[in-house]
Amino acid sequence: MIGDQTPVMKLAVGPGCDTTNFLYKAISKIPGITLKKGMSATEQSEALSKGQLTAVLTIVPDAGAGMGVIIFPHYSVRLEEMGSSPGTSLMETLVREAVGGIDRRIFPKNPSIARLTIDRRPGRVYKQIDFILPGQLGFSLLMAGVFGSSFLLFSLRQSLVLKRLRATPVRRRSIIAGEMLSRLFFHVIGFMIMVLLGYFVFDFTLVNGGLTFLEMLVFSLFGLGIFMGIGFVISGVIQNESSISPVANTVVLPQILLCGLFFPIESYPHWLQGFCNVLPLTLFVDGLRKIAFEGVHVWQMPLKIAGLLLWTVGIGLWAVRAFKWE
Repeated sequence: MIGDQTPVMKLAVGPGCDTTNFLYKAISKIPGITLKKGMSATEQSEALSKGQLTAVLTIVPDAGAGMGVIIFPHYSVRLEEMGSSPGTSLMETLVREAVGGIDRRIFPKNPSIARLTIDRRPGRVYKQIDFILPGQLGFSLLMAGVFGSSFLLFSLRQSLVLKRLRATPVRRRSIIAGEMLSRLFFHVIGFMIMVLLGYFVFDFTLVNGGLTFLEMLVFSLFGLGIFMGIGFVISGVIQNESSISPVANTVVLPQILLCGLFFPIESYPHWLQGFCNVLPLTLFVDGLRKIAFEGVHVWQMPLKIAGLLLWTVGIGLWAVRAFKWE
């Protein structure tokens, strides 16, 4: 799915950047670099601070060297970076190589066609744990919700507990809600332990401290509801206990591979990214990363909340319809 390509890095085109020269065209053809045009200076600064951009590129022509009557152009290349920008070292290397490649082809005896300046601003460092931990949280809740719920409900049906409950005035949705709430408590405790362990031991970023932690906890309820609902659907559809694991793995494995848990979705082919972005685990993990590192509040992500609510309602209705007493 991702091959051996260079990681995708986002390079914004700064205001006043000369985009008509061959140096700009050479940089635009570098594999792994995606140029972002049309962003204002304020939007670029905000994206840099959140780690959404690797750098901002500005190319300005200046005084060149002359040789006879031929005037050779010379450029000043400026990369504006921030501590939170991922891949800054690789970006610098690729841009220097692009400049050096032109020098070797056109100006073998001249110093350089461009002078590269690195303007590194202070900011939060986007550490590897900031990408990994939200993915591991999503992975943990997905596995616990799907496998734990499917085996639990199937066991209650097989031991005739549900058959006895059928004789009581209990509705199916009440049983499903009760089981979800009873397991929710233990999943929330596991979630809290993982976040606190990442924060105190591995220096995981919680932008607003305790408030960010509470918002991540509230946001996790959406994921838990969806994943446990999937487990209830599987337990209602499957007739044999030995078939639960293969079916659950069929549902879980694609989400683990496609939802950005271990690899950024930007590394996948474009035709696959649209499908990945609508999966529930993608919405959940991306939301956790935005809350933890960027400081985005839950109510500031209406599209992700709407997507998770649609999945919750859809899976919940399916779980009620698939419920069986025996």
